[in-house]
Amino acid sequence: MGSEGFVSCDDAANAGAAPPWPVNTWYVACTPAEIEGKPLGRQICGERMVFFRGAEGKVAALEDFCPHRGAPLSLGFIENGALVCGYHGLAMGCNGRTVGMPGQRVGGFPPIRTYPVIERYGFIWVWPGDPALADPAKLRHLEWAESDEWAYGGGLYHVACDYRLMIDNLMDLTHETYVHAGSIGQKEIDEAPVKTRIEGDEIVTSRFMDGIIAPPFWQMALRGAGLPDTGPVDRWQICRFSLPSSVLIEVGVALAGHGGYHADDSKKASSTVVDFMTPETATSHWYFWGMARRFAVADTALTDTIREGQGKIFGEDMEILQLQQRNLDRYPDRKLLLLNIDAGGVRSRMMIERAIAEERAEPVPA
Repeated sequence: MGSEGFVSCDDAANAGAAPPWPVNTWYVACTPAEIEGKPLGRQICGERMVFFRGAEGKVAALEDFCPHRGAPLSLGFIENGALVCGYHGLAMGCNGRTVGMPGQRVGGFPPIRTYPVIERYGFIWVWPGDPALADPAKLRHLEWAESDEWAYGGGLYHVACDYRLMIDNLMDLTHETYVHAGSIGQKEIDEAPVKTRIEGDEIVTSRFMDGIIAPPFWQMALRGAGLPDTGPVDRWQICRFSLPSSVLIEVGVALAGHGGYHADDSKKASSTVVDFMTPETATSHWYFWGMARRFAVADTALTDTIREGQGKIFGEDMEILQLQQRNLDRYPDRKLLLLNIDAGGVRSRMMIERAIAEERAEPVPA
């Protein structure tokens, strides 16, 4: 793929081009806490949706549009398992059909659009495309989310940039030396060779750094794992992109000389950085981030400390990516240069483009 793939997609969208994301797939929509006792309005892949829990705790997703007067249903409230519009009191069921309105007959109203949803792995997932194609089996298995051997903590940022810029950022961690110098960055990242490969349905980039001193964040993690934090360690970063827009990064440090990535759990602090990017518009997305770890899993204070530190790190990413997006919008015809460190991001974009092309392909005549 040429460097034109890195140009802002706003102009392409305004010119009538197809949106830069696949739709027949599962995206993280929200967390259960976000719909606790109330509806949530969220734009996903250009579609304004409302999420809520209906009768018996069932999660539903409807278009955020009251069929009465067009008000956003997300401004309403939940009553007796129905979503009640906050404008005139029209009540909607999980199936998109009206179930009542004070003093009015509304049973004949046509249903509004619904979206397939799944609640799994601590998230609520939505399928914004053809509901007939929605298959729960297509949701990637997340071992860390349902095993007692892992602890997880995370958060959510709304980021004003193309979701693919975040994927570029996560598939090339060279920027850590410069953007995150006070936490996870170190000069050895620049010096370590980057390898990019295709592994099944994933794009994988990897770096290994042996015999180095751990940066501040990983010194903290070593202490949390009950290990010394001042001696040499072997460090690794293995970034895995998979459709539609997730990057899971195996990261960690092991006491030097004990096998590095393959060291016994008693000799290392290892984690998976969790990154789910859900497109909102052509130049904004919802970024669900977190870290799943395999050490000191019962230590909730450590989970909070890691979450706080990780949140600051991703906040630094967010600041630079939003400014990057503004520059790309300002100079939409500028061609960007590509280096070998960009291979993971380029291949990830190619995979996204293929998925979009396959969705929009004309059906083959029988």
